[in-house]
Amino acid sequence: MEPSSFILQLLQNYWYFIPVFIIFGVIKTPWFKGVIGEFIINVSAKMFLDKKQYHLIKNVTLPTENGTTQIDHIIVSKFGVFVVETKNIKGWIFGNANQKTWTQKIYKHTSKFQNPLHQNYKHTKTLESLLNLNDQQIHSVIVFVGDSTFKTNMPENVTYGGGYIRYIKSKTQPVLSESEVNEITNKIENGRLTRSFKTNREHVAHVKNIVAKKESTHANSCPKCGCEMVDRETKKGQNIGKKFMGCSGFPKCRYATEIT
Repeated sequence: MEPSSFILQLLQNYWYFIPVFIIFGVIKTPWFKGVIGEFIINVSAKMFLDKKQYHLIKNVTLPTENGTTQIDHIIVSKFGVFVVETKNIKGWIFGNANQKTWTQKIYKHTSKFQNPLHQNYKHTKTLESLLNLNDQQIHSVIVFVGDSTFKTNMPENVTYGGGYIRYIKSKTQPVLSESEVNEITNKIENGRLTRSFKTNREHVAHVKNIVAKKESTHANSCPKCGCEMVDRETKKGQNIGKKFMGCSGFPKCRYATEIT
C-alpha cells in the first residue's frame, strides 16, 4: 500500500481523534494558559466583589513615552486603584520583593523570571501619572494561577488564585470619593488604546524589542559581578599581545574570557 493511501485510510478511520489532538495542543499553549488566568481573575472579581463598589476594567493597553504598557486587570474603588498582574507559572517559586529575578523550580529544572512586582511597578507608575494619584491610592497586586507553591515568604500583595480578593478587601480605608472613582474609571476607558489585534501585535513587538535590548546588554556583562566586559590585551608573559575580554571591575573582579 502506498504511503498516501495508507494516510488517507488512517484519516478516514480515525478522523475523530483529530479534534482531540488540536484541543490538547491549544490547551498546552501559553496563550490558552493566559486566557485561563484571566478567566479566574474575572470570575473571582464578579463573584466576590460588589459591582457597586468595585469597577473591573480588563486588558488595558496604555501609551507611554517610549511605547505602550499592557495591564491585565484594573479594579477601581473608593479604597484605591488595584493594578492586577497575573502569572501562570507552575512549580516551586522562590523570591522576595527586592530581587530583580525570581526562581522557578520544577523537579531538577531551575529557571529565572522577572520579579513580577518590578514588572507591575511600571504599570502602577503609568497609572499614577495618567490619573494624578499618589502611592497611597494605588495598589500593586500579583496573582499566581496554576499549580505553583511559594517556597519563600511573599509580600501580602503576592497571592494565589482568588486570594487576591482577600487582599483587596483588606483595604477598608476610603482614599477616593465616589466622584473620583467615576472620573478615574472614565479616564482609563478614554485613555486606553482600542482593543484590537493590531494594538496587541504592536505591544508584543514593543516588548520583544525591550527584551532584545536587555539580552544584548546582558551579553556584554560580566557573569560574576554584572559590570561591562571590555577588550584587553596581555602585557607580559608567553601570551603577550593576546587579546581577551576582561571585566571593567578589575582588580575587584578578575573575570576574563578568550575572544573567539
